Amino acid sequence: MKTARIKRHGIPWWGYLLFIVLAAFVLFRAFRERANSAKAAQPPSRPVLVAKVITKDVPLYLDEIGTCSAYETVQVQAQVSGQIMARHFQDGADVKQSDLLFTIDPRPYQAALDQAQGQLAQAQSQLILDQITLKRQQELRARNVISPQDLDTAQATVKSDEAKVKTAEGVVAAAQVNLDYCNIRSPINGRAGLRLVDVGNVVTGGNGGGGGAVLLTIQGLDPIYTDFTVAETDLALVRRYLGGPNVKVETRSADGSMPPRLGDLYFIDTAVQPGAGTVKARAVTPNPDHALWPLEFVRVRFILDLFKDATLVPSQAVQISQNGPFVFVVKPDNTVDLRRVKPGQRQDGEMTVLQSGVQPGETVVVTGQLALAPGTKVDPKPYNAPNEPEGGQVATKAPM
Repeated sequence: MKTARIKRHGIPWWGYLLFIVLAAFVLFRAFRERANSAKAAQPPSRPVLVAKVITKDVPLYLDEIGTCSAYETVQVQAQVSGQIMARHFQDGADVKQSDLLFTIDPRPYQAALDQAQGQLAQAQSQLILDQITLKRQQELRARNVISPQDLDTAQATVKSDEAKVKTAEGVVAAAQVNLDYCNIRSPINGRAGLRLVDVGNVVTGGNGGGGGAVLLTIQGLDPIYTDFTVAETDLALVRRYLGGPNVKVETRSADGSMPPRLGDLYFIDTAVQPGAGTVKARAVTPNPDHALWPLEFVRVRFILDLFKDATLVPSQAVQISQNGPFVFVVKPDNTVDLRRVKPGQRQDGEMTVLQSGVQPGETVVVTGQLALAPGTKVDPKPYNAPNEPEGGQVATKAPM
């Protein structure tokens, strides 16, 4: 009887229930730790900024340093002597061709013109009289009234009178020219410098060939010359494209405050400068607002050719390794692939031409490359260059 009671009360029912609960908890905890360890084995997605590979027409160019010089420079000189009676412009003003600048006292030259015109009238009157006499002599000689010598004398007199008239006409023309020179006019369109004489000064003319007094300097500023040099090492490349339809010269202000101005190549020297290893070149640049001034330093872009549909990526996307340049291309599953590329010329520092390695429309990583390897999962965000409209992010440094 005692033994049967002990068997009945050995393990109560709630003991079995507690065992089942403890076993389920242990199994759940083991499963959770296994899932967490599997999740921890997967690296997190790396945040990167990305951009599309684009195509665009881009130039082949050489960047140089240059200066501007006036398209025309004229020293206005007095061609007749006399006193300056009036000044008709302001220093530094823009003047047009034929604008009146100075007036020299015209009275002596007007008197000389009047005298020459009087002498011309006398010569013309004498010619008319001698022509009438010649006609009479010819009639008398026809009737054999006078000798041949008398007719010859009358003819010679008329010839002499005609020469005197021509001489008098030349004197009148010279006097008129001198009178016109009293009004000194601008020979070109340009900008006047500081005047070198004032009203009341007596100036000396330069009709004798020695050159008269310099009154003013005028410089033509529209267009303007852009002078620069090409390195001797670049001559082979320049000669390859020289004379082509796409050869242009782009002039930019030194501080970048002015939009680039496109001009035409005007001159390139035929010899290398001794000791410098450069060749002089000159372009004609439009300058309607006179923003460019003579002797101003400018940045010059010598455009040699235009490449159609070139492949471009942001310059930050191109990385350098021991094996050469490469980019990371984002695949459709947001993993990256390392591509070897052949970079070309940089375009304004923001974009770089790639001659091989990627295709238009593919996506490349612009920043965040240090944390990447082939096959790495990334979290891509759009990248905008600093000069592009908003809508993406601008990278200032690579995210870690």
